[in-house]
Amino acid sequence: MTGNMGSGKSLVSTIFTILGVPVYHADKESRRLLENRNIKEMIRKVFGSSVFSSNDEVNRKILAATVFSNASSLKTLNMILHPLVKENFRDWVSRQRRACYVIHEAAILFESGFQGEFDRIIHVSCPKEIAIARVIGRDNFNREEILKRIQFQMEDEKKAALSDFVIRNDGSEMIIPQVLAIHKSLSERYT
Repeated sequence: MTGNMGSGKSLVSTIFTILGVPVYHADKESRRLLENRNIKEMIRKVFGSSVFSSNDEVNRKILAATVFSNASSLKTLNMILHPLVKENFRDWVSRQRRACYVIHEAAILFESGFQGEFDRIIHVSCPKEIAIARVIGRDNFNREEILKRIQFQMEDEKKAALSDFVIRNDGSEMIIPQVLAIHKSLSERYT
């Protein structure tokens, strides 16, 4: 499942979780991986000590400011983290034997080239201005910070066109019936 920043992926993930579907949150796992000593050393070698706090933890805010202002830096960070997230996801999937299907939730699924790993793609679609307003309210980012991050994400319409299912989260349709329809389709396909 994918969708741009502020699209509502977390809400949709929660609904799938309530339905008993295991959901892997790539962004959360990526943040968790930043706590690994070996990964910290890779980050330090590439980005320097300035992206670390006084207690030797990666300062995600400083790291984000660095990578979202430079496409080359973002690509480098992704080259470090994406293979590790893929490996972590595969390990996680191997432990989900009772599940009919699982969901991998990631904002940059297409951008990372990871979409080929999945049978079906669900896209949570939301107009850019609604998403920006949500992120401002949720994360207390300013508009400029959000736009810096969004520029590295594929346009919503392109993601929708590449997806098997599209959940419209713009207030025009109720979310739960859309999720239930997808859940029914996937449950029937994989049981």
